[in-house]
Amino acid sequence: MRGDFKEPARCRPDLVIGRAEPLNAAREQLARGGSVLLHGPAGIGKSTALRALATDYGTAARTVLRCSATESESHLPFLALADLFGLVADEVSGKLPAAQRTALESALTGRGESTLQRDGLALRLAVLSVLRALAAEGPVLLVADDLQWLDSASAELLGFAARRLGDTPVQLLCAVRTEGQEEYDRHLRATPPDTLAVRIGALSRGQVSALLDHRGYTGLPRSTVRDIHRTSGGNPLFALELGRALAENPTPPRPGEPLPVPTSLRTLVLNRLDLLSDEARRTLLVASAGARPTLALLHAAGRDDAEAETVQAAELGLLATEPEGPAVRFAHPLVSAALYAEAPAQERRAAHAALSTAASDPIERARHLALATTGTDPEAAARLAEAAALARDRGAPSVAASLGLLAARHTPAADEPGPDERRLQAAEDAITAGEVDLARDIARDVLTRATAAADRVRAWMVVIEAAGQALGDVDTVYPQALADAGDDAGLLALVHYQLAWRGLVVEGDFAEGREEAAHAAELAARAGDRRTELLALAFQAQTENLMGHPDAPATIKRALKEPQDPQVACHHNGTGATRYRWLIMSDQLPEARSTVNALLREVRRRGMVESEVHFVRLLAETELRSGHCGRALDLARESMRLARDSGIGEIPSAVLDSLAEASGGDPERALALAREAVEQAEQAGDLMYVSRGLTALGHAQLVAGDSVGAVGSLRRVRELERGLGITDPARGRWHGDLAEALVRTGELDEAQHLLDVARAHALRLGRESVLGVLDRAEALVRAARGEHEAALAQLTSAQDRLGKLGYGLEEARAAFALASLRPGRPGPTSYDEAARLFRRCRALPWLRQVEAAAAASRVEPIAPAATSEGLEGLASMERQVAALVMEGATNREIAARLFISVKTVEATLTRVYRKLGIRSRVDIVRLAAARRAK
Repeated sequence: MRGDFKEPARCRPDLVIGRAEPLNAAREQLARGGSVLLHGPAGIGKSTALRALATDYGTAARTVLRCSATESESHLPFLALADLFGLVADEVSGKLPAAQRTALESALTGRGESTLQRDGLALRLAVLSVLRALAAEGPVLLVADDLQWLDSASAELLGFAARRLGDTPVQLLCAVRTEGQEEYDRHLRATPPDTLAVRIGALSRGQVSALLDHRGYTGLPRSTVRDIHRTSGGNPLFALELGRALAENPTPPRPGEPLPVPTSLRTLVLNRLDLLSDEARRTLLVASAGARPTLALLHAAGRDDAEAETVQAAELGLLATEPEGPAVRFAHPLVSAALYAEAPAQERRAAHAALSTAASDPIERARHLALATTGTDPEAAARLAEAAALARDRGAPSVAASLGLLAARHTPAADEPGPDERRLQAAEDAITAGEVDLARDIARDVLTRATAAADRVRAWMVVIEAAGQALGDVDTVYPQALADAGDDAGLLALVHYQLAWRGLVVEGDFAEGREEAAHAAELAARAGDRRTELLALAFQAQTENLMGHPDAPATIKRALKEPQDPQVACHHNGTGATRYRWLIMSDQLPEARSTVNALLREVRRRGMVESEVHFVRLLAETELRSGHCGRALDLARESMRLARDSGIGEIPSAVLDSLAEASGGDPERALALAREAVEQAEQAGDLMYVSRGLTALGHAQLVAGDSVGAVGSLRRVRELERGLGITDPARGRWHGDLAEALVRTGELDEAQHLLDVARAHALRLGRESVLGVLDRAEALVRAARGEHEAALAQLTSAQDRLGKLGYGLEEARAAFALASLRPGRPGPTSYDEAARLFRRCRALPWLRQVEAAAAASRVEPIAPAATSEGLEGLASMERQVAALVMEGATNREIAARLFISVKTVEATLTRVYRKLGIRSRVDIVRLAAARRAK
């Protein structure tokens, strides 16, 4: 079960998707009392945005005037004026001078001979007077959609009034269709001078996917959503029409073919096609069939008059009027798709046949040959398989999958390799490209008829890979795969490698996962399958590393031993990733960064989408540990975007994004992301990422000041890791946060025990940065027990150690704690070093805490500081709290200085009152002052 990290849309019929930025700008303008002009091409969503804004701001206006023009009525004079003023004219007509009233009534009712030429000044002044009269009773909002179809008379009158309203409380909220700057300027001149023009642009692929889901077109493969986005150009109207056509069409398009375009859109974009000659239409058809058409390509395909014909098409608006270099570019991607869909099948095949010899690229030639061929054809199938291999080598696995399916379609059943073998290769290419829905569908199709054990096991592996982290959803697959594998060592190695992942993700048992991986490596070595052996060794090394197993270094050496498989070396579960994890857990941050950067470059070159998602996230993690919070936040958001677009690695990306937001962005968003990650991991049955999600949640709660919540979340992490068999504190790095939260809630003994256990493991494994963090947390325990000198020495040492290791954010947190525990009363300057370090890290949430603590330290004391004689009999924490009360600190300020919660301060004060026989904070000051006076 894979969930999406986005707001559910099914219950929001008014939801405006992907328009947060332009709508926020428009809302701010309207809130200031200004006017707004929404503009953009047809179908881009201007009317939807207009309705949303009108709903938001209509209630604030006393009067809302509306009109929505249409092209068929644009020749009728004063029609828009009648729509706007028809219901309010009687309310204000008595306030108009007679000449204005007569001219306006004539225009609105159609009686008489009112025209702009005859009653021009009276009508202009009447419209202005009506708006001023309505505004005198309260704010007016004028909402006008499709300004381009406003009749010219109404447009002239409204423009005249708009330019003269001045400070009158009348706002215009309008939408207009524009294609270029010229049209936009013309309409802007007809609005008030303070009007803000807001362009409504194209949707991203993720937003198109959300829109299709919202309208009920669910279950579309991500590759299809990608094609819809490309063909629609991000236009929501076009995307919805394409989605509807696909939902209603039982036969999907062949691989490599454009999407089917419904008649509604063909009519919209091809209404000028009839003005072209037959030869020019054939030239455009060849251009629409080509991947990157140029005039040279059209000539090579036999279109001798391509120059003149493309000029004619550009004049009709079918091609771009400003060509980019030698390319022939359609005015909109939908024009190309609609033109191709409109052509008869025979003409399309002829175009592809011409391009199969004209194209210079062998991949393109093979694709066109396939689309020009009907039925099985061994020669065409072989060329397509070769082209698929070439695309794979070029780092275009999505193209390889498409070509592989075409090859299978044209492969005779009796050939070797057969059609299903080519389909399975296409499925594996689809997995690499991140098109898991397509891969799963191919594998399931093959399983309906395959009898060969190798084909069946290979198909089962694709089904498991396509499940992502939701391995519990394919639990029934493993016994079937084992049965199909029989006693074949190579096939059994594949299945046991996947069982290793199941043991880790579903069962939450690192020991079981390690054993399965070791068995898979042994089987693969026996079968001579170096690729599976390396993957299994990498998995084994990773689990041993997290378990703190003594064999981890030796297994890592085995995994990195030559010969290496180039694809496994850069795979996110391969040997290169294992080396990165070893480096990052061993505090070798510069080497880890260079390693993950090299891996990221390679997977991008190869088009390995899933690995790219993971390595962007790991790079973000490296930057976060290094204290580069701004860079980490940018990378984490990029990883989250990639994960959402591809449907791969959403839970891990959300966890990292949460950590980055808590450190350098918005703690509230960090909390939301972490909670979503935990929920999705629980639904998927992924105990490992339930633990990771709770780690992020606990950290965000700590940053947000919710110490009790942080304790609850991080205690769950501790229990989960015990069950998983994880002992290495460098894996989740949550121990310092839990200890700090426990100090804030007054649970010092538990905090100390936690630190002692974690320190033993960190010392055994040589985790230097973890030891620094544990020292920082232990210093807070000591400070809470009144051991100030020891706490200050330990914090100073921790800050120095973390700084030398390159952990900038942890260094800054140590400096913050040190500033809060300086002897005597902290002053603003004692926080300067912490503020400087947090500012260098761009750790904005932490910087705000430092600034708040520094501001609190400026509060003047209302009584002299307490002496030790005045507070005999109190415990160390009680003495500290009482002393700060005497300085005039509030409970919140005391909590911030002592790193405890406000509730702990309140409970401590209650004990102080009882021990000293007093009732309030004031009594503490009086008691201390009296004792000092003796």
